[in-house]
Amino acid sequence: MNLVHAADADFPTEFGHFRIHAFEWGTGAQREEAVAVTLGNLGSTPAPILRIHSQCLTGDVFHSLRCDCRQQLEMALKAIGEEGRGLIVYEMKEGRGIGIINKLRAYQLQDGGADTVEANQALGLEVDSRDYRLPAAVCRHFNITAVRLMSNNPDKIAALEGAGVTVERMPTIAPQSEHSREYLEVKRDKLGHLFDR
Repeated sequence: MNLVHAADADFPTEFGHFRIHAFEWGTGAQREEAVAVTLGNLGSTPAPILRIHSQCLTGDVFHSLRCDCRQQLEMALKAIGEEGRGLIVYEMKEGRGIGIINKLRAYQLQDGGADTVEANQALGLEVDSRDYRLPAAVCRHFNITAVRLMSNNPDKIAALEGAGVTVERMPTIAPQSEHSREYLEVKRDKLGHLFDR
């Protein structure tokens, strides 16, 4: 599938003065959209910081305490802003790809005692339906061959390395709360996320 760079614009934020890029990937039912927020020279050394972030309306917008998504996004924006270079690929894959309605259905099941994995399975959904071909294609678009990836997700590392991008992982550990503790434990114990520093 081909990546289309649909638009880009000036994007000042509280974390730094970025550019924001719109990308399209695939066609028809397989079509995906994403944005990339970039800062500085992405081709110089050391390798630029990269965060691959899946949309989280509940966390990113409403500051939910049930997950660590907003904290990880803000940690990446801050790190990139302070260093003066890097990028965030923000994918429209709410709830690990299940969408906002199914995510809230899963929340309802979690309120009844299921964990995040069990809730998705009870709904007949994949535990994680994401793949990371689009972020890898965005790296190719910007001629990035090595990154310092801000992530705890081994699937992101494997996808980038499989696409020929050299990855150095930067652990992205957000503080736990009483509301997020079980969620983070499930990510570690059932999804293999890396919470070492």
